[in-house]
Amino acid sequence: MLRPDVIDLREFYASRLGQTVRRLLRQRLRAIWPDLQGLRLLGLGYATPYLRLFEAETERVLAAMPGPQGVVRWPRGKPGRVMLVDEEDLPLPDASIDRILLVHALENADNVRAMLREVWRVLTPQGRLLAVVPNRRGLWAHIDATPFGHGHPYTPPQLTRLMRDALFSPLQSRQALWYPPSERAFMLRMVPAWEATGEWLWSRFSGVLLLEAEKQVFMPAPLKRQKTRTRHFVLQPQPAASMADPTRLDSDQA
Repeated sequence: MLRPDVIDLREFYASRLGQTVRRLLRQRLRAIWPDLQGLRLLGLGYATPYLRLFEAETERVLAAMPGPQGVVRWPRGKPGRVMLVDEEDLPLPDASIDRILLVHALENADNVRAMLREVWRVLTPQGRLLAVVPNRRGLWAHIDATPFGHGHPYTPPQLTRLMRDALFSPLQSRQALWYPPSERAFMLRMVPAWEATGEWLWSRFSGVLLLEAEKQVFMPAPLKRQKTRTRHFVLQPQPAASMADPTRLDSDQA
């Protein structure tokens, strides 16, 4: 699968269209995660345009970028907090992350189920992920001029089923990007009207789906020990048949 290069991703988010996308998606992300106070957050894929939103409140923010995509330094002017990873073998301990933000990750993964197994492993028992993926029914998934036009898009039922199969419980969802992916000035000025109208009239045809899901931790039910009733058999000697004493005569026969 041909995924967007990290340089292309960086240039997209530096453009006027990319800045508009970042602003709109940040609003949706904040609506889903209003407070991450004291939590540990990992961005997987190319999530750095959205991580600064949570930087002030979290205990720690890290970014992980898959090897085939490439990596760029982040954040600027501060010690680096980004790592180049194998998305199927994250260099993190079990149950070490509270929240994971997946952006340009699911749709571009070579093995999405293996990646989600790693996400499940590093999340704490109450951990949650938030996936941002292109909507198969929307216009953005069919125009490769943006990063959302690459990889494998999803419909809402497909995304929900994927999460359940990977042992995550879907909690809530949002949608965004109803306006056409155009950098023309008059189109960008109409973005608020496009978004409001699209959410009201064409909700199924948004450009992007956002889904929050919680890690499922199953406790296997202990096997019930079946009580076995032990039966003891004791052989009792049979009483001997009474025999008349031939030497004894009854008094009436005397």
